[in-house]
Amino acid sequence: MRTTKRFTGKVIERFEREGRGLGAFADYSPYHQVSRGDPASSGRSHLHVWRSRLRSLLSDGELSVEFSFCMLPELKDLVEQYPLDWFSDLHPLCRYGCDSQAEYPGTLQIAEELGLKHPWMRDGSGPWRMTTDFVAILNGGPSLLAVARKPDPLATLSTRDRREKELLRIEREYWKRRDVEWLLITSDEFDARVVKELRRSAPWALADSVQSDEKAKAVRIAKANRHASLSQILQATAQALGSMEAAQASLWQSIWRGELPIDLRRSWRPYLPLRHISEAEFWSLNPVRSRRSAWPKVDPQEV
Repeated sequence: MRTTKRFTGKVIERFEREGRGLGAFADYSPYHQVSRGDPASSGRSHLHVWRSRLRSLLSDGELSVEFSFCMLPELKDLVEQYPLDWFSDLHPLCRYGCDSQAEYPGTLQIAEELGLKHPWMRDGSGPWRMTTDFVAILNGGPSLLAVARKPDPLATLSTRDRREKELLRIEREYWKRRDVEWLLITSDEFDARVVKELRRSAPWALADSVQSDEKAKAVRIAKANRHASLSQILQATAQALGSMEAAQASLWQSIWRGELPIDLRRSWRPYLPLRHISEAEFWSLNPVRSRRSAWPKVDPQEV
């Protein structure tokens, strides 16, 4: 029988030696990973390859957030299980070519200033390394966006586990000091119907990128046949592109990128038509793009 792995000082030392949390783009190594050598997560873990890197997602909720990020046309890079520095260090943008040598406070200093206890290893060997579920670098600045994912609504979290909310305050302040927007996404920020549609279409939406002219054909066919069923649109697109696989990839990549705004709350049934909506309504269904957060804009603790 396999023994349950636990986080100990030696495990964390191994993570540090392996360079976890370092790198960018395809060279990034998540701090927590889905592997036999890591302690198991409490949620259902997922592994999938995207942009030439194996992604380690520790729950169904994290998978949903990653899909929301994958839709963004302005996304330059996305890293998961991002470790927060204990001590003062350079801005995270510096790994992408930042020239600034300014240092920003780590979690130990921030916890002390907030009057909160910093998390510690259970075996007492040292401080726990806090992480943020996702950090994205966005074109047009560039700028960063940090996202924490929790399964339960904030109100439930607040009454049940005061300590977990304290840890979120430390994490939020860490990014605030770096002038990085931080979102807390819970089940309240997602429409379950959208999540189901993203999971169903992900194999084609996240496949190798198709040519722009192929996507354009898929968009034209869908717009010219607004009352046709999904099956009919796919069949017409497959006839134009030469295969059903090309049709699926072209159609769903167009939808995910917002080039063909479709209501993602639709039923899975292929005999139903696609419902065309405005670009603004389409992006409002994405909690990351619309910057929807469970954390109040004004923290009561700061008033």
